[in-house]
Amino acid sequence: MVKVKKIPMRQCIACRNQKPKRELVRIVRNNQGQLLFDQKGKLPGRGAYLCVSADCLRKAVKENLFARHLDIKPDAALLAQLENLIGDNPD
Repeated sequence: MVKVKKIPMRQCIACRNQKPKRELVRIVRNNQGQLLFDQKGKLPGRGAYLCVSADCLRKAVKENLFARHLDIKPDAALLAQLENLIGDNPD
């Protein structure tokens, strides 16, 4: 019998679509209250997921979704890092 590995699903905070965890970008608020881009998805802290899409990033910034889900606004450096990441991956 072949075991089927379960694929963890997460929901994008902007478009609310569920996708496999590896297809989303994780933003985490650590214990010091900083927002960080979590490349490996393993950093401790409160996390929120975002599609690798310019539309989802724009919606998250416009509607203040990072503050709503993580209780802190992202700084310009994090937003620039996300824009660079998403710019490299066309949707």
